[in-house]
Amino acid sequence: MTDPAEGASLPHATPAQPVVVVADPDGYRDAVHRIAAGTGPIAVDAERASGFRYSQRAYLIQLFRRGSGTVLLDPTAFGELGELADAMLGAEWVLHAASQDLPCLLEVGLVPERIFDTELGARLLGFERVGLGAVVEKLLGLHLAKEHSAADWSTRPLPTPWLVYAALDVELLLDVRDAEERLLVESGKTAIAEQEFESVRTREAKPAPAEPWRRLSGLHTVRGPRNLAVARALWQARDAYARQIDAAPGRLVPDASLVAAARTPPASKRELAGMRAFNGRASRSEIDRWWSAVETGLAAEDLPATRVPSDALPPPRAWSDRNPEADRRLKAARPAIAAVAETMSLPAENLLTPDSLRRIAWEPPQQPTAEAVAAALAEHGARPWQIVATAQVIADAFVEAAQEVVDPVESAS
Repeated sequence: MTDPAEGASLPHATPAQPVVVVADPDGYRDAVHRIAAGTGPIAVDAERASGFRYSQRAYLIQLFRRGSGTVLLDPTAFGELGELADAMLGAEWVLHAASQDLPCLLEVGLVPERIFDTELGARLLGFERVGLGAVVEKLLGLHLAKEHSAADWSTRPLPTPWLVYAALDVELLLDVRDAEERLLVESGKTAIAEQEFESVRTREAKPAPAEPWRRLSGLHTVRGPRNLAVARALWQARDAYARQIDAAPGRLVPDASLVAAARTPPASKRELAGMRAFNGRASRSEIDRWWSAVETGLAAEDLPATRVPSDALPPPRAWSDRNPEADRRLKAARPAIAAVAETMSLPAENLLTPDSLRRIAWEPPQQPTAEAVAAALAEHGARPWQIVATAQVIADAFVEAAQEVVDPVESAS
C-alpha cells in the first residue's frame, strides 16, 4: 500500500478507453449488451448537479465491468432504464459512498440486489482518509484527480476532462474493491462489512419535514410569529420558483437574504429592492415575486408557532443540568465505546452512531443488563455486529455511572 502523502509523485490514472457519452437508442442498446456480456461485479457511479439544479437527478451514470469496458450514460436522454436494470440483475454493485448515489439511481429504475461500498469499507478498515482519491492512492498507488467533483453536470455537452474524471471514478473501483476485500478478510471484518453494506442498501429515505422552511439557515434570529410568517412565505416563493426553473434555491436568493427580509420586513417593494442584505442573482429580476411573498407573510392569519415540538435530544453540554443521570451514563459510555473502536481499528461512529448512544443514555432500559441494552440498541437500528461489540460495555458503563452516585452516599453513612 502507498502512503497518501506521496500522492503528488504517483503516476496519474488514465482511462482505459476513449470517453464517449451514450445518449442515443443505438448506443444504449449496445451498452446494455456490453454490460450483460461482462462478468463479476459492476462499478457504478452517478454525477448530479447539486448546488446548480433543484432536482437531485443523475445527469451522468458511469458503469464499468470486466469484459464490458466503461459506459458513460446520459440518463436525461432516456426514460427509466429497464433494459439496463435487467442486464445488471444478480450482479454486485460497487459504489463509493453508496448512500449518495442510490436515490438518484432509484429514480431511473436502477436498484441493486447487493452492494460493496468502498468508502464504507475504508472506514471499517480504519483508513484515516476515505475519499476515493485517497483510497486509490493508498491501495493502488495511483493519483486520481478529483477537481471536477463539484461541477455542474447538467452542462451539455460535457467537457472531455469531466468525462475522463467520470470514467476513472468507476474504472478503478473494482481494483479498490478487491484490495479492500482482501484486507477485510485479513482483519476478520468480512461479516461486519456485509451487514453495513446491506444496511446502506436497504435504508429507507428520511421522511420530508412537515415544515421544510424551518431549515432556513439563520432562522433562529427571526423573532415573533409574524416575522416567521414572512420567512415562511419567502421560502415558499423561492422554492416554487426554483422548482419551476430547476435551479438550486440558494443560487437565486441565499438563505441569509430571506432571513434578513423576515427579520426586519420592508414596508414597500422599493424598500425591499434597496436592502443591501437582500441579494442573489434573482433578487432584483424577480422582485415582484419576493415582494408578493412579503405581503403574504404580513397578511397571514395562520401564523406559525415560534416553537415546534421535536424528539431531538438536547445537546450533551446541557445534560448535566437537565438530566444529570443521563450525563453520567453518557460520559461513562463514550470512552468505553472509543476503547472498543480502537481495538477494532475503526472509527467510534462506525462502531455505534453517536445518536444511538445518546438516546440509550438519555432513556436507558429499566435494568442495565447486556440483554436489555442489546434490545434497546436494536430498536435504534444498530446492526447485530454492533450490538455484540457494544452491549456489554455500555451496560457496564451504565452500572459504573450509577455506582458513582451510590458510593458517596455509602461513604457518608
